[in-house]
Amino acid sequence: MTQPKYITDIDKILEIPEDERKKLKPITDKFVFRVNDYYLNLIDWDDPEDPIRKLVIPNEGELSEYGRWDASDEDTNYVVPGCQHKYRTTALLLVSEVCGAYCRYCFRKRLFRNDVHEATKDMDPGLAYIASHPEINNVLLTGGDSLILATAKLESILSRLREIDHVKVIRLGSKIPVFNPMRIYEDERLLEVIRRHSSVNQRIYVMAHINHPREITAEAKKGFEALHQAGAIVVNQTPILRGINDNPERLAELLDKLSWAGVTPYYFFVNRPVAGNREFVLPLQQVYRIVEEAKARTSGLGKRVRLSMSHTSGKIEILAIDNGKAYLKYHQSRDNEYGKFMVLDCPEDAAWFDDLPGSDQYWQKPQKKTDEVISVNELPDLPRAHAR
Repeated sequence: MTQPKYITDIDKILEIPEDERKKLKPITDKFVFRVNDYYLNLIDWDDPEDPIRKLVIPNEGELSEYGRWDASDEDTNYVVPGCQHKYRTTALLLVSEVCGAYCRYCFRKRLFRNDVHEATKDMDPGLAYIASHPEINNVLLTGGDSLILATAKLESILSRLREIDHVKVIRLGSKIPVFNPMRIYEDERLLEVIRRHSSVNQRIYVMAHINHPREITAEAKKGFEALHQAGAIVVNQTPILRGINDNPERLAELLDKLSWAGVTPYYFFVNRPVAGNREFVLPLQQVYRIVEEAKARTSGLGKRVRLSMSHTSGKIEILAIDNGKAYLKYHQSRDNEYGKFMVLDCPEDAAWFDDLPGSDQYWQKPQKKTDEVISVNELPDLPRAHAR
């Protein structure tokens, strides 16, 4: 396969002026840096506001005081190491701590600390838990990036999941379709593995993370088509990010290009209040307006997307924000409150569910299910050196 060259030292990116690289170096000491030459070639280096650049090149705002490492309290969802079970029918297996590149907005930046090990190579406890819970009919392989795994490793996990009769859907969370599409369309063994494990009764879904229409290159479309031909269904999810896709025209273009390529627009997310993410945050009112203006420019295929907040208590769909009020509904609920409708005051600067006055009456902070998983919010702000 054609393998892109990976870069983990920002000093190797000579398109960034030396004085700027020196300013960014301390950021990469706190938040790991990784990118590849294929993706770097999508950047217009003459444009300091280039959205592709902002996705993967560190920014000084990452060191600002903001948010929490684990903004949605994922540590409370673990039932055994490497396996989360938050919603009744869905389990998550964290199969990797590595991605094709590290998005600067990532809501799991904590995984890239050298003293956090939530992903696990030992799938046995998670697979045993899933096998013993027949209500789980779909499993998401995530991390990190599921398609960064060697094909043999991925094949082993898929084969073992397919031995569990009640698991009907396997989801592969991945940005590889745009970070390294060659990994998909040039790996015939990968496509054969997907072909073998995705059928009319037990389907594989690829949960792509495509943030901007410029990521949808000829190579990416070739990768989508290879996945389609192998029997996978590809859907897309992206947060709305300041300076990257907070433009209704660009967002509408993304919806159109996804639909034209046969990729279902699935979720628009509100960016979680995660440590290091201040530069990407937008007020809820603005996010809602941008999304609605984008949807007005696209067909019903693009309008299938839902705008949600992945909150500790569940996925909260934003139905409308009007005249200072937020109209919300639990699209998924940790506490079986699916469909609960909420109307709350929405201050102009509110950027998250917790910022809405009275939101605390609708949920309670959950308790951890296992002490085998570290609570990263309790760790020091800076990772301990040489923890690996």
